[in-house]
Amino acid sequence: MENTPRSNRVHIGIYGKCNSGKSSLINAITGQQAAVVSEIAGTTTDPVNKSMEVPGLGAVTFIDTAGFDDKSSLGQARADQTRKAADRTDVAVIVYAGGELADVRQWIGMFGERNVPVVLVLNKCDELSDVPAAIDNLRAETGINPIAVSARTGEGIKELISAMAEAGRGATEDISITGGLVGEGDVVMLVMPQDSQAPKGRLILPQVQTTRELLDKGCVIISCTPAQMAHSLASLKKAPKLVITDSQAFAEVNCMTPSESLLTSFSVLFANYKGDIKAFIEGAKAIEKLTEKSRVLIAEACTHAPATEDIGRVKIPHLLRKRFGAGLTIDIVSGADFPEDLSCYDLIIHCGACMFNRRHVLSRLTKAEKQGIPMTNYGITIAHLTGIIGRVTYPGQNNSKR
Repeated sequence: MENTPRSNRVHIGIYGKCNSGKSSLINAITGQQAAVVSEIAGTTTDPVNKSMEVPGLGAVTFIDTAGFDDKSSLGQARADQTRKAADRTDVAVIVYAGGELADVRQWIGMFGERNVPVVLVLNKCDELSDVPAAIDNLRAETGINPIAVSARTGEGIKELISAMAEAGRGATEDISITGGLVGEGDVVMLVMPQDSQAPKGRLILPQVQTTRELLDKGCVIISCTPAQMAHSLASLKKAPKLVITDSQAFAEVNCMTPSESLLTSFSVLFANYKGDIKAFIEGAKAIEKLTEKSRVLIAEACTHAPATEDIGRVKIPHLLRKRFGAGLTIDIVSGADFPEDLSCYDLIIHCGACMFNRRHVLSRLTKAEKQGIPMTNYGITIAHLTGIIGRVTYPGQNNSKR
């Protein structure tokens, strides 16, 4: 479980006012000192991630957040980080330990709008003289049946874990990377360039995860670089059912892919696995509406030192400016950075988001849709710009003609 990528874990966010016992609650759940505890308000600053296994739910990541009523000099910055954490939350645990309920109701409503299940906790129940009355009052004020818990004594922790597990099962979808494109016995060719972006001695995460899924499906995998592709094809008795490549090699690989084989890329597959492939395909139509006066936002999920062959910072900008002119404005953000106001952009191009959970990508799509800004991803963009989008396949597409 410790080797499960964080992006594949159910993200459980812990929210509440300062000193409501959020960090102590995480420590009680995990059975270890996973978060710093103090009676001083504002001890938790940036969201803290703790990965572990929860019985009945499996691999999860807990997100310990700052109090949403933080009034310190850094309170606004901390609140902003807490709101960003909400974008990647699959299950929201809202902790209440007395006081006004306005903020609690507001956050319950916010997660309700996002269709994120909420588990309400009445914490520090060991300090209450009448727990049943407190539960009844909290239920009446929020419409949610709370779980009475004491992080200090451990009371209610098992019930809370069960509730989180139940909420987590309903909050996440079991989505396949390759969908119904291939099945047992099908031959799949993985064409993977090994340039300066490829980590020495290992494969990038989408390649690893796709390979594992294909093995689980009982597929026969042939792996090669673009330079070895022709030789690899010649060694086969018949054409592979599916060819998967890095998007940056789309044009080269397309020329060598047999007409009877399906063609896609890791980035296109992850557009479906991590987000909404139909929304990304629709968003890509905006590419043809760009002009030299347009403005494009390129969003990378990970943070890394840019390389000379970087796909998001070098190759896609080069293709865009070659098509629409050198004056095209391109902004680049990475990691958790993503503008709240997107109105100045004509198009958003997102990476495959292998480092994000699906909820995080969908929250960005929703934000863009609400502001009327089209959004697509790296692989679909490159397929459009190289003129092969009609050749590229993806899960859920009608491939019966091939």
